[in-house]
Amino acid sequence: MKDKSKIVSTIISRLQKEFPDAKCALEHETPHQLLVSTILSAQCTDARVNMVTPSLFEKYKTVKDFASANQSELEKEIYSTGFYKNKAKAIIASSKTLLKKFHGNIPNTVEELTSLPGVGRKTANVVLGTAFNIATGIVVDTHVSRLSQRLGFTKQTNAEKIEEDLMKLIPKKHWIMFSHWLILHGRKTCDARKPKCNACVLNDVCPSVNKFS
Repeated sequence: MKDKSKIVSTIISRLQKEFPDAKCALEHETPHQLLVSTILSAQCTDARVNMVTPSLFEKYKTVKDFASANQSELEKEIYSTGFYKNKAKAIIASSKTLLKKFHGNIPNTVEELTSLPGVGRKTANVVLGTAFNIATGIVVDTHVSRLSQRLGFTKQTNAEKIEEDLMKLIPKKHWIMFSHWLILHGRKTCDARKPKCNACVLNDVCPSVNKFS
């Protein structure tokens, strides 16, 4: 069996070639818009969030607008993203905290971002990586979790433990892009129910290929 670091390098190289234009799928113009979009994306597709945010960001243009929003009105705006009560509460509360503690600016450390109501490590990693190009960790969503297990990178099921395993394997210079590549690969090829192993660019280095073929 090949050395694991060589396998990781091969996987990264192939995914990089397969998805040269990979980027965060959440449409946004400011770090705060990205923060709001990422909160909305919990248990929801990026495509659905992107359908909701144009009118949302037209109505609420600033951190102050979100901080002073009426919760029931905001809930109606984001209803289709699911868990709308908790999400509205988190968006308003985090915006209020941003005004009170950070002068309305998005902080650029994990510790400060996760001090905001409703903001966990995954959201912090998304914002820091995409808005500030700061690699503090690896975003672990359902695609990243599934593919990391199938590729033999982890046996964990908890997102933070999966992230810990990935951070030991993936060179830091790829931390930001790695999740984008895996997400796109998960959508295109490594489907949750019927992965297209025969068409997969990783099928000769994936330990799970025989499970689905």
